[in-house]
Amino acid sequence: MLQDKRLIEYHFDRNDTNYAVGDIFLGTVRKVMPGLNAAFVDIGSEKDAFLHYGDLGEQFPSLNKWVNGVMKHQAQSAGLEDFKLEPLLDKVGKADSVFKKGQALLVQVIKEPISTKGPRVSTDISMAGRYLVLMPFSNTISVSKKIVSKAERDRLKRLIASIKPEGFGVIIRTVAEGHEVAELDRDMQSMVENWETLYQNLHKGQPREKMLGELGRTSSMLRDMLNESFDSIVVDTPGRFEEMKGYVQKIAPDKIGLVRLHNNKAKVFEHLGIEKQLKTLFGKTVSVPGGGYLVIEHTEALHVVDVNSGSKSNQENDQEATALMIN
Repeated sequence: MLQDKRLIEYHFDRNDTNYAVGDIFLGTVRKVMPGLNAAFVDIGSEKDAFLHYGDLGEQFPSLNKWVNGVMKHQAQSAGLEDFKLEPLLDKVGKADSVFKKGQALLVQVIKEPISTKGPRVSTDISMAGRYLVLMPFSNTISVSKKIVSKAERDRLKRLIASIKPEGFGVIIRTVAEGHEVAELDRDMQSMVENWETLYQNLHKGQPREKMLGELGRTSSMLRDMLNESFDSIVVDTPGRFEEMKGYVQKIAPDKIGLVRLHNNKAKVFEHLGIEKQLKTLFGKTVSVPGGGYLVIEHTEALHVVDVNSGSKSNQENDQEATALMIN
């Protein structure tokens, strides 16, 4: 993402894994680690996923009961209106009191693997839409703190209360501000359909299988970030261009004109100056406004940041003032 030609966000989509943040898997507890208050869960990845007790979510007992019911074909529909919720999970507890080896768990990837570690997962399942986030086994309606108008917060709560299915909580996202019930309802129905798909897949699913996939990285970025400040969405391949046009048409049809295909001879990253900025970002020397620069190096134990005045030291007579400004 660029702002005034300056790179402010860079997301890298990995193609060497069968999962992404937001994907939901039927996992199996491989090992319980009381010392870490966590469990390692097999979701079919090269490294087992890490599930900490703190990432279970208060609705874990209800989720666990529902998953077992679906897998045993006791739940006849995806709806939760007749589902009896279990008491909330204690926020302070022990992993070995809720996990056992071989236990089936429905988990959602919340963090990609780092170095030698596997992905991090949670059982606090949620489904994100353009305007709303659907939270099963809850009836709470929450509004983003960035929506500050009390009248607007109350309006959105009333609208969502009138359309949300029983047994589901909802988080109203910032971009929902000012939108009417028809748009919010379309978003809600899309997430309810995803929940239905999850139910159907779980009904016949096997351990280590993906039950529900998140949107691709590009689409999920647009879903989460697209707002009135965007002035263009540049795509460099015809296939992805059509995909992005279709997705923007679905979530924000008034912004379809922002999507354009890059057809310059130079590669899009070179043409927009992104390549140069990336090389600078991942180098050890970083220029800062005012003429100074940083040298950043890391070791096994720590990161070292050396602050240098650079050419600025030759332009100022007052050494103390220069040092103060640079630092």
